Amino acid sequence: MGKSGRALWTQKIVEGKTIAPSKSGVWTQKDIASVKNSTAGEERKRANAKRNMAGRQICGMVLGIDPSLRGTGLSVIESRADGSLRYVESRTIANHPKMSMAQCLARIFEETAGIISRHGPVCAAIEQTVYVQNFKTAMILGSSRGAAIAAVASAELEVFEYPPLRIKQAVIGYGRASKEQIARSISALVNGAPILPLDEADASGAAIAHIFTHKI
Repeated sequence: MGKSGRALWTQKIVEGKTIAPSKSGVWTQKDIASVKNSTAGEERKRANAKRNMAGRQICGMVLGIDPSLRGTGLSVIESRADGSLRYVESRTIANHPKMSMAQCLARIFEETAGIISRHGPVCAAIEQTVYVQNFKTAMILGSSRGAAIAAVASAELEVFEYPPLRIKQAVIGYGRASKEQIARSISALVNGAPILPLDEADASGAAIAHIFTHKI
């Protein structure tokens, strides 16, 4: 379909061509200035938005945490200045079933503090609790989260929380993706990352969600 008369005249104005009256009416200098200013303004907005998005992604190492009493996942992902991601370290804190709750929490604290000491992340990202089956589960999960967060806070780092849906959207673009899909996607997204165990993949996902969505 051909362009309308007004669209053609608008194109000529934008391109700096000579303007003549259209058949339907006369273009005034005010009309011309308005179109030019509007177009220039939109171009400036697009350019500024592009610069802001490109220049404000967080740089440095981010610690991701997927809390659980028996299998807390930890992962350190580095965000580079060129926008790429690098795998640094990940581990699963696998607490034996015979360990008491207090012993498990102490180990979560110690392991989290240890990985922070080794790599010096700039902050931590943790998966947010959005649903629990019962009070006991909520208490156990809350205690696990508290032990990990206490280790981060003792290192004077800020903690950011992200719901599972947002983490999946950031990593794979689909909020209902399986844990296996998340693990494969992280291996493709992050330089040097193998296909990680599921708890470590979830922790990596939290770190990546923070890197992709938090602007500084």
